[in-house]
Amino acid sequence: MNFLMKIFTWWDGATIGTLLWSARNGEHVGTDAQGNKYYRSKKVKDGGRERRWVIYDGANDASRVPAEWHGWLHGSYDELPESHLPPPRIWEADFTPNATGTAQAYRPAGALERGGKRARATGDYEAWTPDA
Repeated sequence: MNFLMKIFTWWDGATIGTLLWSARNGEHVGTDAQGNKYYRSKKVKDGGRERRWVIYDGANDASRVPAEWHGWLHGSYDELPESHLPPPRIWEADFTPNATGTAQAYRPAGALERGGKRARATGDYEAWTPDA
């Protein structure tokens, strides 16, 4: 089944065609901590920029591209991110995927998924009425 998924789906990694095209026309330049692989074109057209792309390891979600690789993908700098990364800061958090639409999504009290019951308004709230 995994082979058929690779042929017909694009949202969970790359299709077989993309993998073959990348192997033939691209040069693998690096892999990030999440396993995403980064490529650049072997040939650059006269006067043009080199083409750069990412093959995701898992779901195709652009938020999974770290900031340093995002800058490289968009041509902000030519050097690979590993060559000029600052040391990680102690306050930097590890990547967490966007949980919207999943069971792990944040749902505040009063959300329909949590029963739709909110805490009653306290004395600091006065309901508007058209007669007042």
